[in-house]
Amino acid sequence: MSERILSISGLRGVVGNGLTPDYLTRFAAAVGTIANKGTVVLSRDGRASGEMVRHAVIAGLISTGCRVVDAGIATTPTCGVLVTHLNAAGGIQITASHNPIPWNGLKPFSAEGSVYNREQGEQLLDVLNNEKFNYVPWDELGTLEVYDNAAGPHIVRVLELVDVEQIQQRKFKVVLDCNHGSGGVATPQLLEALGCEVIVLGETPDGQFEHTPEPLKENLTGLSEAVVQHKADAGFAQDPDADRLAIVDETGRYIGEELTLALGADYVLARTPGPIVVNGSTSRVTADIAAKYNCPFFRSYVGEAHVCAKMKQETAIIGGEGNGGVIDPKVGYVRDSYVSMAYVLAGLAASGQTLSAWADSLPQYSIVKNKITCPREQVDDACKALESHFDDATASSGDGLRLDWDDRWVQVRASNTEPIIRVIAEAPQQKEAETLCNKAMEIVEKAVG
Repeated sequence: MSERILSISGLRGVVGNGLTPDYLTRFAAAVGTIANKGTVVLSRDGRASGEMVRHAVIAGLISTGCRVVDAGIATTPTCGVLVTHLNAAGGIQITASHNPIPWNGLKPFSAEGSVYNREQGEQLLDVLNNEKFNYVPWDELGTLEVYDNAAGPHIVRVLELVDVEQIQQRKFKVVLDCNHGSGGVATPQLLEALGCEVIVLGETPDGQFEHTPEPLKENLTGLSEAVVQHKADAGFAQDPDADRLAIVDETGRYIGEELTLALGADYVLARTPGPIVVNGSTSRVTADIAAKYNCPFFRSYVGEAHVCAKMKQETAIIGGEGNGGVIDPKVGYVRDSYVSMAYVLAGLAASGQTLSAWADSLPQYSIVKNKITCPREQVDDACKALESHFDDATASSGDGLRLDWDDRWVQVRASNTEPIIRVIAEAPQQKEAETLCNKAMEIVEKAVG
């Protein structure tokens, strides 16, 4: 059985077992068909398999008459920025995000510089599955060119968000963990432009991860130790394609991915009140922050495409997901670790406080995340069992199942990118969240077992 996950959000698979050159070329040809002989930006996250994938993708795009602008190794948000900067018809980021080394994938972008929405994703699947490729004759084939300094336009947009001089005056010391992902290419450049002294871990973008790539607490002990050792003001950890950011404070404490969006929202909404959109798996601390500044608060289904669609619908000024993904429309409708870092440093510079003090000043919740390997077709059984057991909760369905009480919640849903069920619970205290999550896991395992 091949290990390949195909959805409206893109493609992921194990290289050589589901993710093969012929399938990659067909997927790219589908994107090229939709781009209709226009310009397509191409970049990749540094994985060892990226060069093979790149060649297959280029073949598919050129075969449909597209002009391919190859940005080399670059972050996912950089790819989105370049699409709009070059007025391109679309883009493809070669990445498997936080998946293990054997995986890779393709993440397509629309002309708006954001991931495909549902309609665009369904169009892509129709072209791909029904082989409606618009292959062109030899004299109409596309072209390939290289784009130097791909991160330049991206960094310019991020610096325009904040008071650069005020940040520079603080002379922050930052430890950056790129973990051999695409963040190593230009993130130090951004931080140095903000006047930071930067200590980089895993700078070479070769995909040879030094630790499990998802930026969770258990995977970032090295970063925490380095922050203490270097007496740094903050530690920043990116996932391999650098659209997500996890944070360690100056004491070496992991304050996580959930607070990345919360800190960004606290900084932005205090200065520019407006609507905020987060997904249904994000901590309620963002809702509390929105209420603090009397700002409209909205939840979307999980998934970057859903968040972006809701943000556009509500004209949100900031949004994102609790996995460390902050989205600012002024830079692009894509999760962006650069935006997150800029807002955190700007908040520290403006207030003069430490990162630990700022994090501790926010409403306090404990969130626990777990997962169970499970076929997608059994997710409904898990949801029904959970709703039946917790019949005193307010249930919200449509994106798995979310159950809310006055001060806590639990959610069960199928992952968009892996053959698993995610179980997430949040409560005021860690033990309460763990108890709720463990009970939900027990019910789900019994239902799908």
